[in-house]
Amino acid sequence: MSTYISAENLGHSFHDNWLFKNLTIGINRGRRVALVGVNGAGKSTLLKILSGAIKPTEGKVAQARDLNVGYLEQDPFFKNAVTISDYIFHADNIQQQLIRRYEELLENDPDNMKEMDKIMEEMSEIDAWDYEYKIKTILGRLDIHHLNQHINTLSGGQKKRLALARLLIEDPEIYILDEPTNHLDIDTIEWLEKLLTEGSKTILMVTHDRYFLDNVCNEILEIDKGKIIPYFGNYGYYLEKKAEREASDEASFQKNSNLLRKELEWMRRQPKARGTKSKSRIDAFYDLEDKTKNNGPKQNVELTVKIARQGNKIMEMHHVSKGFNGNTYVNDFSYVFKKGDRIGLAGKNGSGKSTLLNMITGGLQPDGGEIVKGETTVLGYFNQAGLSFKEDERVIDIVKNVAEFITMADGKMISASALLTLFLFPPAKQYGMVSKLSGGEKKRLHLMSILIRNPNFLILDEPTNDLDIDTLNVLEEFLTTYPGILMIVSHDRYLLDKMAEQLFIMEGNGQVRIYNGNYSSFRIEQEEAKQSNKKPAAAAPVQVETPKKVKLSFKEEKEYAGLEKEISDIENMLKATTEELNVSNIDTKKLQQLTDKIAYLNKQLDAKSMRWIELSELKEA
Repeated sequence: MSTYISAENLGHSFHDNWLFKNLTIGINRGRRVALVGVNGAGKSTLLKILSGAIKPTEGKVAQARDLNVGYLEQDPFFKNAVTISDYIFHADNIQQQLIRRYEELLENDPDNMKEMDKIMEEMSEIDAWDYEYKIKTILGRLDIHHLNQHINTLSGGQKKRLALARLLIEDPEIYILDEPTNHLDIDTIEWLEKLLTEGSKTILMVTHDRYFLDNVCNEILEIDKGKIIPYFGNYGYYLEKKAEREASDEASFQKNSNLLRKELEWMRRQPKARGTKSKSRIDAFYDLEDKTKNNGPKQNVELTVKIARQGNKIMEMHHVSKGFNGNTYVNDFSYVFKKGDRIGLAGKNGSGKSTLLNMITGGLQPDGGEIVKGETTVLGYFNQAGLSFKEDERVIDIVKNVAEFITMADGKMISASALLTLFLFPPAKQYGMVSKLSGGEKKRLHLMSILIRNPNFLILDEPTNDLDIDTLNVLEEFLTTYPGILMIVSHDRYLLDKMAEQLFIMEGNGQVRIYNGNYSSFRIEQEEAKQSNKKPAAAAPVQVETPKKVKLSFKEEKEYAGLEKEISDIENMLKATTEELNVSNIDTKKLQQLTDKIAYLNKQLDAKSMRWIELSELKEA
């Protein structure tokens, strides 16, 4: 099996702080490897080193000759690219440049039939149609449509999806992916899973999405205390073997600690100037000290705080509607929250999940209907905007701004500093600036600042981004026993399955469907419905009044208005191409070009016609 990347004796440090030392790693062709470890273990740094983005402090990395490496970083850099088109299409790739001209012509000058015909003929000559279809599929699935849009106008999530799109189009020999599922909705994550597991792709990735990790990877490398520990299996296998190893480490730690105490007593009894100490015993002492130092049982985040008393009336939503710029995101939705509710929100990006949450928390007022909050309801909202802080604010100030002393779940009062220590912020971090924290640490501090307000109605909007798997497990343990109302938006299917007993499905055009069950049950029901061509039954439809009329959004109205012309143009092109085909004395090469062109135009015509029918039915419903 050929080795794509190998590294020996790698070490890397930031400001004299070593992330890892003496790491040796090799990635062979066809392996699909996940890199796991706690926040700050050096996972992203190791990916950068192996991809060639940065040089290690120590050691060396060797790549196979002419290896095509695709690297997706957490915060992509777009160099000199101004538009989406600049970034997606390579100047030295003839097929891509032809496709670029074709797509730009379709978007900017679709009536220029002479130029359109010329480009289509050139594309046929170099067999670019399948490649064009692949590019359009990838861009469409990642919600990238306007190739002339400037990159600096994109959001952080759109930039990450754009970088992923280019990587998938290039289809490199090795994929190095840092959190590829961030900013993707669940449908897109499932599509990406299938794409990455087709064929024999070679993958090295960091992800906190455990279902994605389990479905894509067949090997796990854990960075623990600066060392690499391999597990040859998926995530379930890793959990099992890791538990066995930690149990063994704990027993070994206790044994070493007892030995160290005895050795320490012996060392202290010896006169300082005495030269007759057993050198082997002294060496053994220092070796034992090194083994025991920093190898005790791992600290866990302690998420145990008191919650406010909850009355009988929690929150009621009556015929609530909300829209922006002609688009409806929530339409005539009603629901009465009850004790014990654990609700997951699911739906595509832009379907209205955050809009619904912002209305519940009072950040947005509904256009129609009303939301009535109970007098004893205390909301805690963990949102995607993250922690709000001043540049000169210390970590401990964030907590002290809420309270100097905090009541824990068992009724005990502890200081702000003590609580921060429980959340794995040691004194050195507590008195440091919030701006110096890592992304995961800021998330943890943000969550902590919400929990100490004792909310009895907790709303979590994408809480898993930037958290390591160990912290996620602790968060889930806390949420499992949380006695208040829980609402959660997450692209992490594992978290939704474990935490939510009911789903609000954002179906688009303002429709919210209530489903009793977790996400996996919902997906199974969807698949079964597809197989039997039946619409999945909505559980508990009583509390939602289905609108009698579904209106097209402004965007869909505009699309509908343009479709007839697009269909007419394609039909005219088909007619002209078919007439060319009927000319006598046509050579074989030209015949193949025209045949390819007709097949492509028919495919386009079918897609446009189906969309026109779909929008017509909605318009006339």
